[in-house]
Amino acid sequence: MTPTEAPPRIPFVDLAAQSRRLRPEIDRRIGEVLDHGRYVMGPEVDELEAELGRWGGGVSALAVSSGSDALLIALLALGVGRREDRRDAVFVPTFTFTATAEVVLLAGAVPVFVDVREDDFLIDVESLDREYEVVRAAGVARPKAVIPVDLFGLPVAEEPLAAWAAARGLEVISDAAQSFGARRDGGPVGSLAPITTTSFYPAKPLGCYGDGGAVFCVEPATAEIVRSIREHGQSADRYDIVRLGVNGRLDSLQAAVLLAKLTIFEQELAARRAVAAGYGERLRAVSSSTATPWRVSVPECGPGAESSWAQYTLRVDDASGRPSAAARDGLRAHLDGAGIPTAVYYPRPMHLQPAYESYGRGSGSLPVSESLADRVVSLPMHPYLDQDALDRICERIANP
Repeated sequence: MTPTEAPPRIPFVDLAAQSRRLRPEIDRRIGEVLDHGRYVMGPEVDELEAELGRWGGGVSALAVSSGSDALLIALLALGVGRREDRRDAVFVPTFTFTATAEVVLLAGAVPVFVDVREDDFLIDVESLDREYEVVRAAGVARPKAVIPVDLFGLPVAEEPLAAWAAARGLEVISDAAQSFGARRDGGPVGSLAPITTTSFYPAKPLGCYGDGGAVFCVEPATAEIVRSIREHGQSADRYDIVRLGVNGRLDSLQAAVLLAKLTIFEQELAARRAVAAGYGERLRAVSSSTATPWRVSVPECGPGAESSWAQYTLRVDDASGRPSAAARDGLRAHLDGAGIPTAVYYPRPMHLQPAYESYGRGSGSLPVSESLADRVVSLPMHPYLDQDALDRICERIANP
């Protein structure tokens, strides 16, 4: 590279490198689908569900058409919606992707937004308890369920949340759209909650070449209900419709891609964790540096947790350690000038989004999430991020 040339741009997610590695196996798997011609819910789906169930600790795994459909199907399976004269209330973190909230409305229920903790971005049970009491006192909606989100790949500590929910008669649906492959206290995602959903969107830790998802059920009876709902509510006889359902089936081609990717998934998880460890070792020094116009706080898993590192997300403050959107945006521009892409997940909490404003209490009501939206930035994260790229990113952050 000559002094006048721009540095090569680092991929934010390098699906091309993964595709090159797996191309023969993917071609073989897709060829088998083309040969047998069962393009929807073919034998690859059965094989995939068996593999997913093993990854989930031996629970039932049902492959579906997307992560969003997985959440909707889970809500329908638990009977969440409108009952008698009132709608059910479902508690969801406001610092999340819209799918977590939109499915609640699509099911006929009401989303109630809850704050998250600053250090790990996960649902704050103290905020959850406050919002629960507000809903109960108002009496307009009936508290029914809570959907914790494993944001950026880190699983929620389910036991305290489960105890809180059980004491109030609430269902728990784990939104693990970003955390398939992660573990908490020795247990894999899929087994940590009675019902868990995940996404296989291409950029996820395990992603297909389109949309896909799965529902994990600890109880076999729940799995049978999910199986029925994803296929229009049918029973063993496809024309015997026993409940309201959706068209939530997975294409065989997507299952074929996922089966190919599962052959190296453990290796990719290890590589993601190595990248995260490399970032942490290099960037913790910037958290207290006086040589940069920003300070960054690196994500930590905490005891007993293993993240799948769907994203590597920093919190950015100014040089004095105060929260600062300007410092975050300055860091992004600084990195972009060196060919280093970044992303902001999520620039506006759900309770401040136009579609959901009427279900929230406005600006200032969930302060941690509102602050995080101004301060977070995600760095390139994928299993094929090499040491040179990692060094280049960290050096750029440490040297304004």
